[in-house]
Amino acid sequence: MTIALGCDHAGFEVKEKVKTYLIQELGFNVIDVGTNSNDSVNYPIFGHKVGEKVVAKDAKMGIVICGSGIGISIAANKIKGIRAALCTSINHAIMGRKHNDANVLALGSRMTKYEEIINIINSWFETSFEGGRHSKRVEEIENVR
Repeated sequence: MTIALGCDHAGFEVKEKVKTYLIQELGFNVIDVGTNSNDSVNYPIFGHKVGEKVVAKDAKMGIVICGSGIGISIAANKIKGIRAALCTSINHAIMGRKHNDANVLALGSRMTKYEEIINIINSWFETSFEGGRHSKRVEEIENVR
């Protein structure tokens, strides 16, 4: 599976660890859209880039990281077809996938400990969309003007 991965300066160090984990432990291919240092950057650029990779089907899913996870998730959600879920717990990750078919996972590097981030990532990839009654709801999200 190919995953698009992006962050701002606040998420850079966590992104680098997550990238290594995705490749070495989960065996995924990773498209790293940046940023590539701790130098200050604007998170919307990287939220948009990840969203664009997912919508273009260059990546099956995406992960975005900023200090809180809020700004970069909002940015990713501006790309039509993206359903980015900010997850701070395993339960958020499970529900984001099961009920919302979220295709981008947003994480806050300053809000969530790295060990919990790994647990969230594992739960995210282990959980599938339930479909059924949730399919209509996801369709309603996608069809908003």
